[in-house]
Amino acid sequence: METTFEHDEKIANITFAKVYPLYISKIEKKGRTKIELNKVITWLTNFDEKEIKQLIDEQVTFEIFFQRAKLNSNAKLITGIICGYRVEEIKNSLTQKVRYLDKLVDELAKGKAIDKILRKE
Repeated sequence: METTFEHDEKIANITFAKVYPLYISKIEKKGRTKIELNKVITWLTNFDEKEIKQLIDEQVTFEIFFQRAKLNSNAKLITGIICGYRVEEIKNSLTQKVRYLDKLVDELAKGKAIDKILRKE
């Protein structure tokens, strides 16, 4: 699925620190915890809790966030629609990675079991 250059640039320049509290708010409203959120982020990116905090403190953009991440090899198993886009069809690599994260957070908020969110082949 094609996204526009402007859309991709906007996503690349959003800071992780701006979105992280929104993720927390979204999942806590549904009875999930920050620990679970960090577990999902760690699975996707290989960042531990200390690194997540450091990235927030540094105010890194999603572009830098995913440049530093070691994406889980099973991330390609994340499928479905998020923000109107079928995540597996997004052509821009960075936008796709951000939408992977959005999809995982969405699944967490919807009550999906952690072992189902953390995909295995």
